[in-house]
Amino acid sequence: MQLTSQEIRGLIPNRFPIFYMDGVTDLVAGESITAIKNVTADESFVNGFRPGEYTMPFALIVESLAQAASILILKSPAFAHKTAYLGGIPKSEFIKDVHAGDQLALKVRMKKQRDNMGVVSCEAVVKETVVLTAELMFIVEPEETEL
Repeated sequence: MQLTSQEIRGLIPNRFPIFYMDGVTDLVAGESITAIKNVTADESFVNGFRPGEYTMPFALIVESLAQAASILILKSPAFAHKTAYLGGIPKSEFIKDVHAGDQLALKVRMKKQRDNMGVVSCEAVVKETVVLTAELMFIVEPEETEL
């Protein structure tokens, strides 16, 4: 399954300036997802992290992986119409910088799930080179309704 940026906005609550999903190229509900983030020089954080180097901050790469994980989780029938929260980052390794012009492939696999909690394993990849790995814990809660 593929998703456009607009379809993704229908699933997760993130919006500009903290929305980092340009699309989903592969999704197997409850199992795995590959999402895309195009890193561009006109994003303020790219030049602000290390001025003059046009580098994406590692924390925002992790946030991009968390957004991809949210899509994977919320496309699962068990969690449809709910909200997924990042519960923790038990493991992460920053391997290589990501620069403007790079396209991040955000690969997330469901590792384990129990009730409304779980763990996903993640890789951020640029041109077949792994630039960051992480394990993320998530918690799923029902959407809050306005009174």
